[in-house]
Amino acid sequence: MKTSFMAFSLLGFFSLFFFSLSSAGTIHDLLRSRGLPAGLLPKDVRSYTLDADGRLQVFLDGPCLTKYENRVFFDSVVTANLSYGGLIGVVGLTQEELFLWLPVKDIIVDDPNSGLILFDIGLAHKQLSLSLFEDPPDCKPQGVLQKNARKEKGFEFVR
Repeated sequence: MKTSFMAFSLLGFFSLFFFSLSSAGTIHDLLRSRGLPAGLLPKDVRSYTLDADGRLQVFLDGPCLTKYENRVFFDSVVTANLSYGGLIGVVGLTQEELFLWLPVKDIIVDDPNSGLILFDIGLAHKQLSLSLFEDPPDCKPQGVLQKNARKEKGFEFVR
């Protein structure tokens, strides 16, 4: 009797957990439900997983580049701890700052009414307008941008 009660309780817990994941729909819906803008991740998300402890894994078809205020590079897998208003301990996302590619460590929306989002890029914190992230961006595969690259005065120039 005790064993069947525990099994039923575990089944109920996992059903509730997976129902909450599936009710979120897309990754963009999940982000919105956690107080984050949908455009933090590109349109072409293949799938995602969210553990009970908030560990989020996002799977893209491949590495890609997009632009918000600056260029941003997404690895084919992006991971972070998802909490309300934040992606903490981000891995797989880098941002170009003054010709350097710096890893994004945290993304935080402290106060949605401020209209600002905070990016921790290790060396600095950068505040950007939330309006840049309203809609999920198109993300171009890394090879597409390299095909359009050309040499200009000894430097590789990307259009």
